[in-house]
Amino acid sequence: NNQVNIILFGPPGAGKGTQAQFIVKKHNYFQLSTGNLLRDEVELKTLVGLEIETLISNGKFASDETVNKLLRQSITNLKFRDRIIFDGYPRNVNQAKNLELILGEFNQTIGHVIFLNVSRDIIEKRIMGRMTCEKCHMILNEFFNEEQIELHPCGKEHLKKRKDDNLQTVVARYDTYMKVTKPVLDFYSKNANFTEIDGATEIDHITNKINAVLKV
Repeated sequence: NNQVNIILFGPPGAGKGTQAQFIVKKHNYFQLSTGNLLRDEVELKTLVGLEIETLISNGKFASDETVNKLLRQSITNLKFRDRIIFDGYPRNVNQAKNLELILGEFNQTIGHVIFLNVSRDIIEKRIMGRMTCEKCHMILNEFFNEEQIELHPCGKEHLKKRKDDNLQTVVARYDTYMKVTKPVLDFYSKNANFTEIDGATEIDHITNKINAVLKV
């Protein structure tokens, strides 16, 4: 039984979500995304949910205290011990220390910390280069799929770029993430179970690397 809890890190646009789903499907894991936990509370209109909604609508983050409370609650209810994948948590050192405390209460540990590292210019190219075929809706990237664009069956004149300015937003999120998460990475990278994976390679390549780390 190779089941262990995993923390999956990576900047926005690194493909964490995609990889987390693969792990969930293939290894029967439970994905604990704090974003989803918070959204669920808001939808259930619990007291905590209403607090969260007020914060978020004012552009603020839910407090560590709230996130920790929800986390503890959901680990308490989980049948998935030793099979949790933490996605996008912990975001700061305070949360990282707290996670160890919570897991300690349930006799749980973190088996692997995996960091999907993607440089800022790759993230920019992923966004800037995105082209969608207006006929078959296939998404290609002018920086990474030059050949496929030339040979696109619908004809490359149908590949259009979205005129959106979300580059600013994404780059800002990337910078914030890197600044805030750096101390957390330093906190974990001292551990033997820390692995950094190049998130700029093909999706299957990353999946294979993760499988190799999980030895499955």
